[in-house]
Amino acid sequence: MKGIVLAAGRGTRLYPITKPVPKPLLPIYDKPLIYYPLAVLLEAGIRDILIIVPPGEESTFSDLLGDGAQCGVKIRYKVQEIPRGIADAFMVGEEFIGNDSVCLALGDNIFYGRDDTLKQKLLHAKENDGATVFGYYVDDPRPFGVVEFDAEGKAISIEEKPAHPKSNYIVPGLYFYDNRVIEIAKTVTPSARGELEITSVNNVYLEQEQLHVVPLGPEFQWLDAGNAESLLEAATVIRNLQKESGFMVACIEEIGWREGFLSTEELAAVGEKMKATDYGQYLIALSQRKL
Repeated sequence: MKGIVLAAGRGTRLYPITKPVPKPLLPIYDKPLIYYPLAVLLEAGIRDILIIVPPGEESTFSDLLGDGAQCGVKIRYKVQEIPRGIADAFMVGEEFIGNDSVCLALGDNIFYGRDDTLKQKLLHAKENDGATVFGYYVDDPRPFGVVEFDAEGKAISIEEKPAHPKSNYIVPGLYFYDNRVIEIAKTVTPSARGELEITSVNNVYLEQEQLHVVPLGPEFQWLDAGNAESLLEAATVIRNLQKESGFMVACIEEIGWREGFLSTEELAAVGEKMKATDYGQYLIALSQRKL
């Protein structure tokens, strides 16, 4: 399975803070926002990753993540010339995906599950046929794609940004698809707001009875860094989780090491390059089995 992080949004709703830097590179507590969706792909055991970036920003992202060697994966970059919506990621990444299945993670979404709960959900999603998305309960679902369930808990509809939601469960920015998603995305027509909606893709799979919607319970946390308030909330949540557990959230080098993508010696070497920072010292402590 290939992995894509869609990080091409300029974050205009966050102006002026995103004028000099794309939103996925903004800090969320002690690491860039893009580390969080990347961490999810690594947790799913995905090692071949494409990051879709805005025009003129390839070097900005590459300066941070390079070719992925720091966490034992292969990272490539491709520009989305025109922001045409989430489903456009499959056309931009068509050559990269090839004949494989694909997991798409949005560059401004944060997922967290205690212990190995998230990893178990991800690995299960990889094995499903068709498409797998997640359902997450929110108080106000109107700004999102909303999933409706029948009495038996089966998904029967997904509606994009409804004025009158049929449930409080939304589909957050993490999607698993078989290879058919490329051709399905090509059939999607732009919505009223001029975008190729991912909900349209999901509804094709739903109509074909090939869409799995996996609810995420209270042991999971999802954060959408869409505005200044949610950026602050996300940073506070991450800080508190790390202080409580003693472990970092979305430390991509640690995940690569635990997945066997990175040797202990390689982990230590990455830590040494940042040894003047708490982040570097954390990696060094991990390599010395002190955590």
